[in-house]
Amino acid sequence: MEFGSSFGTCFKAATRSKHQRFSFRVSAVSYKEFAESALQETRKRVVLEPSPLQERYSSMTGLDGKTQLQMLAFKSPKIRLLRSMAIENETIQVFDFAGFMKPEYDTPIFCANVFTSANMNIVVLDLNPLHQLTDQTDYQDKYYKNIMSIYHKYDEIFPWGGKLTGESIKFFSPLVMWTRFSSSQEKHQALFSAFLEYYQAWLEMTIQVKEEMEPSQVRANLEAQHKYLTWRAQKDPGHGLLRKLLGEAKAKALLRDFLFNGVDELDTKTFIDYFPEYETEGGTVSDKRSIIGKSFETRPWDSNGRFIGYESELEEVRIRKSSIKSLRTLC
Repeated sequence: MEFGSSFGTCFKAATRSKHQRFSFRVSAVSYKEFAESALQETRKRVVLEPSPLQERYSSMTGLDGKTQLQMLAFKSPKIRLLRSMAIENETIQVFDFAGFMKPEYDTPIFCANVFTSANMNIVVLDLNPLHQLTDQTDYQDKYYKNIMSIYHKYDEIFPWGGKLTGESIKFFSPLVMWTRFSSSQEKHQALFSAFLEYYQAWLEMTIQVKEEMEPSQVRANLEAQHKYLTWRAQKDPGHGLLRKLLGEAKAKALLRDFLFNGVDELDTKTFIDYFPEYETEGGTVSDKRSIIGKSFETRPWDSNGRFIGYESELEEVRIRKSSIKSLRTLC
């Protein structure tokens, strides 16, 4: 299963099994504790203020009259937006927590996405790199080299969750926890611990980072964040779920104004400007999850965080060619 379709597929399954007996009660899990603990950790080190977004987005009720959406939004002298969204009904829970820095800082983007149904959990937990790591070794050394142990602490508990598209992988770091698992109290407790450790690492980065004074670098940071927001606002796998819960207009507003706030304010570039390969003959954006067709079924980084995905692909091609040559020789 591609990551891009995971949320929608699981939402349909949860809806179909609404009247079935659950082996694990969704209500037994609460992601409010995740957000509250992260905010407590933040307030120990940083002065937080409510974001203006809090006035516009605090809570919503789904079209079914039962699903509740709760939102929180803050800012600080360095953090442009620290926001949380929790969705809850009797069949699913969704938790989406993110932190975006002001353009004067090149700190990674904190990202936590969790989908929970009766029997399945889909998790993405990462410090998304602001600048792509394949050609930014200094950036990787600066932010990831000394914290890879956090990932290795949990890699056996939460193994790689399946295919990720080649386009999506560019927005993840070697620290990424991308996993799927069956619900259990032990797994959810481990996920809570991992979430806090990842968040504490990110929070420490925000405290230590120095303000960038070079205008060209500030501009590069701004454009990198805007590119990330533009991708997520257009291709986020949660769009289908929000559309079912709220309708198209409210879902789009929530995505662009709240979840990925800045996509309409930080820059004027469009999705096609950043990703021209997605433009259709009619000038619209293709609905395809992947244009390049490459996906990663296994983790494409080695234990030290070095990207080896394309090296593995080349090795597969070499082995395939060698096998064909051997067969021809035998024939």
